[in-house]
Amino acid sequence: MELIKDLPEIFESFSEQRRNSFLTVKEIKESGTPVVGAYCTYFPQEIAMAAGAAPIGLCSMSDEPISEAEKDLPANLCPLIKSSYGFAKSDKCPYFHFSDVVVGETTCDGKKKMYELMADFKELYLMKLPNSQDEEGRKLWRSEVVKIINYLSDRFGTEITEEKLRAAVNLKNREREAQRKLSEVMMHDPAPITGLDLFNTVYGSTFNFDKDELVESLISLTDRIEDEYIKGNMLDKRARILITGCPMGSGTLKVVKAIEDNGGVVVCYENCSGYKNFDELVDEDGDDIIGAIADRYLNIGCSVMTPNGSRYKLLDKLIDQYNVDGVIDMSLTACLTYNIESKSIEKFVTEKKGIPYLSVETDYSQADVGQLNTRIRHFSRCYKGI
Repeated sequence: MELIKDLPEIFESFSEQRRNSFLTVKEIKESGTPVVGAYCTYFPQEIAMAAGAAPIGLCSMSDEPISEAEKDLPANLCPLIKSSYGFAKSDKCPYFHFSDVVVGETTCDGKKKMYELMADFKELYLMKLPNSQDEEGRKLWRSEVVKIINYLSDRFGTEITEEKLRAAVNLKNREREAQRKLSEVMMHDPAPITGLDLFNTVYGSTFNFDKDELVESLISLTDRIEDEYIKGNMLDKRARILITGCPMGSGTLKVVKAIEDNGGVVVCYENCSGYKNFDELVDEDGDDIIGAIADRYLNIGCSVMTPNGSRYKLLDKLIDQYNVDGVIDMSLTACLTYNIESKSIEKFVTEKKGIPYLSVETDYSQADVGQLNTRIRHFSRCYKGI
């Protein structure tokens, strides 16, 4: 079997989208379009879009600015928080630089307190995220969505109407559907492409400001991969791995490389850099579009939720749909909620789903690459049927 030919250039173009968009966001800002930066998938991007603003994810997954961050933050803090703050303080993230406002969220204690420091040098709006997805939590979150609608309306001098919200929801839903359809090519066994190419393409797509163009590009790429698969262009048979846990980015792609250098292929990313970002759509048909937006975002299964049933529900579905041979749970050092939840995730994966599980705790440095390869190489012996 052969690898798909003449597609690397397409994957590379998506991979480079984040860097190429540095100039685009400058042009957008200079054209008079406001920019809203955010760090978390709980931020409802449709609201910024309905306000006529461009929403963008901010830099947060590299060890480059951490030394600068540690001048203000404790060294034993989560690397994602330190990286976010370090990029912001050192002004090395163009997206942060050009953001008119940054939207934070009360996901964990470390981020809450970091945002207090960030607010000293950047306009920051903090959304109060509930720690439960029950009825009380939903009422609170809907009220927070209403508050940020009012805030952005006042901040940018525009009215966020129901019509604008519904249009933004429709566009964002089409983007999610296109990202999900692309991810579903990995349901094929053997897989058609590597997990690294899948990640770089889906993650890179989030930095394309022209959503209509993006949707067309993702659909075209998906069709191309499916056509090549029919022709017999695919990977060799490999162990099929699902990654769960903390959000992934440049500093943690070493985990993906270790898996794929040691006999596996990552067929699914359950985390916020993957499926959680596009698994569920906003209900466009209901009368309460604000409530529909609030519900869709609150349903995200993050470990900050107690209990966190949404995560187990999604894992259960994805393990079956993607015919997963093993699960690797990647958590960041000092990310207490994911580190603690790993014990119950292990029980769920090994006892309910009956497949091997490995917990990996890491940061954004490359110091543990050798150790990662050794552990994952050993774990590969546990894969079923390989």
